[in-house]
Amino acid sequence: MALGRVEGASLLVAAIEELTTLVAFDDWLAATDAWLGAFDFPFGLPRAFVEANALGESCAEVISTVHARCPTRMAWRAFIDAWGNTRPKGQRLLHRATDVDLACGVASTSPLQTRYVPVGLMYYEGVASLVRAGVTMSGLHAGDALRIALEGYPRRLAHALVGRRSYKNSELPDRTGTREAIVAGLERPSANDGLALRFDVPLRRSLIADASGDRLDAVLCLVQVARASRREGYGLPASVDPVEGWIVG
Repeated sequence: MALGRVEGASLLVAAIEELTTLVAFDDWLAATDAWLGAFDFPFGLPRAFVEANALGESCAEVISTVHARCPTRMAWRAFIDAWGNTRPKGQRLLHRATDVDLACGVASTSPLQTRYVPVGLMYYEGVASLVRAGVTMSGLHAGDALRIALEGYPRRLAHALVGRRSYKNSELPDRTGTREAIVAGLERPSANDGLALRFDVPLRRSLIADASGDRLDAVLCLVQVARASRREGYGLPASVDPVEGWIVG
């Protein structure tokens, strides 16, 4: 989790914290007084899936129904699998409208995917934590006006800087070089919506050295939410599906 603040035309990255348990994540959400944050997991599910399974009409209602019917992650996976097995091939892992926004040039993984990149499990845990903590999920759920959560997707910003080049899960020189190119791009105001990223040298090095890409993803989310903070309504679209949600930027 990257923490920072906007000062003039600079985005200062103050620290990167590692929360290694869901309990630590819940504690941070509850204890921190005020923040605007972008979180790298889906806040909603595809409407066709929600309606087919009568899960509810709002973000909070859907996640509550999901947990009532599926008390564990593996029960949730089995629920999705059972529904998908009734669907034609190629129509099982549905996407939301915001997942396939062609303007950004890259699609995000279906929130029904519970393997490989287990986005569906991230939804199951993450949204439950946000609702339980009583935060506001802009356009989706009214909560504490001082703690506001937006759905981020770091790959979209990375794609704008380096195209489809991979930057994660490898110490190979090409991946390291791509991470360095992303960091350099974030430091240029002209490539970053007028904001220049600023951090100390050890933190910068750690973003490039972290082969997982997790630290860099956290900073990309921080940049996304900093850019959103400068837009009316954080860039909230004119129309948002209350069960699907929207991705910032």
